[in-house]
Amino acid sequence: MIEIERKFLVKSKTFLDDYTRCNRIVQGYLSSSPERTVRVRIKGENGYLTIKGKSNESGLSRYEWEKEIPITEAEQLLQLCEKGVIDKTRYEVIVGTHVYEVDVFTGENDGLILAEVELNSEEESFEKPEWLGEEVTKDNRYYNSYLSKNPFKTW
Repeated sequence: MIEIERKFLVKSKTFLDDYTRCNRIVQGYLSSSPERTVRVRIKGENGYLTIKGKSNESGLSRYEWEKEIPITEAEQLLQLCEKGVIDKTRYEVIVGTHVYEVDVFTGENDGLILAEVELNSEEESFEKPEWLGEEVTKDNRYYNSYLSKNPFKTW
């Protein structure tokens, strides 16, 4: 499956007035190579294994494969991950016909808030809420795999 998404900094916490769901996410990387990342994630009470390919030239699209796994297996796989764990709370906010996933990071990435919106095509238009800040889609520093090794607090 090809994932098409745009990523933005968040300039205010007013999205908290409108979220429909939230989950704590803890994730680590079995591989954080730019050509392919292999991620283990615990989201709420569920475990996931995800493989993502390299972004295309525009930086908006890349291959993604995800499989739900038992949470006990996710917990065990997290022990095998590279150094650096991402810990965040994800808020889902409906804006127009799209769902923004807003990640509020804690731990070594405390202070960072990012929003992502998934699209059906790179040209698809979408509504931008007032709390949305600068677009960082093409900035690899905002990939979770980068943040796991180079935490936001060290920038």
